[in-house]
Amino acid sequence: MYWISKAIHRMGRLKRRWAVLLAVLGPGIITMVADNDAGGISTYTQTGAKTGFSLLWVFLILVPMVYYVQEMTVRLGAVTKRGHAEAVFDSFGPFWGWFTVFVLVLINWLTLVTEYIGMTQAMKLFLIPEWVTILAVSLLLMGIVVSGKYWTFERITLVFCLFNMIYIPAAIWAMKTGNVADGWAAVGRGFVWPEWGGQGMLVGGGLVTLVMANIGTTVTPWQIYFQQSAVVDKGMDIKDVAFGKIDTLFGALLTCAVGAFIVITAAAVFYFHPQGPIRIESAAEAAREMPNAMSGPWGPWARVFFAIGLFDAGLLGALCISLATSWSLGEVFGWAHSLNKSVREAPWFYVAYLLMLFSAGAVSLVANTRVEDHITIIVQVVAVTLLPCTLVFLLLMLNDKGLMGQHVNTRWQNIANGSIIAFVIGMSCVFALSELFPGLFQFAGR
Repeated sequence: MYWISKAIHRMGRLKRRWAVLLAVLGPGIITMVADNDAGGISTYTQTGAKTGFSLLWVFLILVPMVYYVQEMTVRLGAVTKRGHAEAVFDSFGPFWGWFTVFVLVLINWLTLVTEYIGMTQAMKLFLIPEWVTILAVSLLLMGIVVSGKYWTFERITLVFCLFNMIYIPAAIWAMKTGNVADGWAAVGRGFVWPEWGGQGMLVGGGLVTLVMANIGTTVTPWQIYFQQSAVVDKGMDIKDVAFGKIDTLFGALLTCAVGAFIVITAAAVFYFHPQGPIRIESAAEAAREMPNAMSGPWGPWARVFFAIGLFDAGLLGALCISLATSWSLGEVFGWAHSLNKSVREAPWFYVAYLLMLFSAGAVSLVANTRVEDHITIIVQVVAVTLLPCTLVFLLLMLNDKGLMGQHVNTRWQNIANGSIIAFVIGMSCVFALSELFPGLFQFAGR
């Protein structure tokens, strides 16, 4: 009887742990999956089309990078019960507080433009006018957040996250019907032993820019602000930190896996095309060209699935980036800034959200396709160049024992996050050198 009683007790405890974990899951997964936004999809698509599988190793670096950075936001939000903008103001004063918020709003607005670009380009494939897409999407996004409940927002957003998985079967499909000589063995070499100098492969400064864009689209300032504010708005406490870390790790693995599958899809269809590499500048262009690039009857279907994935990515990104901005502005201006508040209770929070949406949509409406494609990559590079500033403040706060108590960073966490900051700064310097001296990195190409 003793062993039966003990087994029942353990099962009950395990059941309670799973219930808590399922309740806590959300902020990490949403943050990470939304990170595979329209700009990210276009960046990964260009990576595959221009370099084949040669940059897949980047994702092995990005998984720990994005996890260690975002894990700090979980602890900071749960311990302080404050969003990131408010925490910076309190810890470093108004000057640095306003500086970081200005940088955040600027990057978020530019990134939001790329989200609308992705969505309008995707819907143009279905002959839907751009202004219709912008208006419909803006009203839909506003409708999602005005429910007055964080839990409603989270459940709806998690449903949209499922559509991001469409690129996994797409990659399997592309590899099966493509012209990759060694099949999945070639994919494996891209992770551990990449091949450089292949026919049509991007080289030099362009390659450096693409590497920077991949980092910038996966580790971004808005994620830090969004996840910390989501942790606070959801009401997570110190006791939830362990489960929040699991949520964040799962999200990090998921976003990098999907990103890798997008690269694989584009490489299999365009880089390894039987007639030579097909140059692709955006995810929308990739969707348009798929019927011509893929043999058999699968091309039109591939275009539909790729377009749906691109639209969903832009929708998720726009939703989360606008919220990150509204949360942060509410924190520094003292507005009510919670999804648990109605429009009447938090009017300026929702006004800021709506202004971000419509202003970014208007810019995407007047830009031509070539400008849109350039904006998509440049925004990712700008984001990673300004990222060290946000990371330094985050690291300093996580080492403040008066602020964090026993939840300050461990020595290993400081080593890991310090290395991430050094790596990002180093890559930014390499990028600057490649722009100043274009011939400096002309390696391994033909």
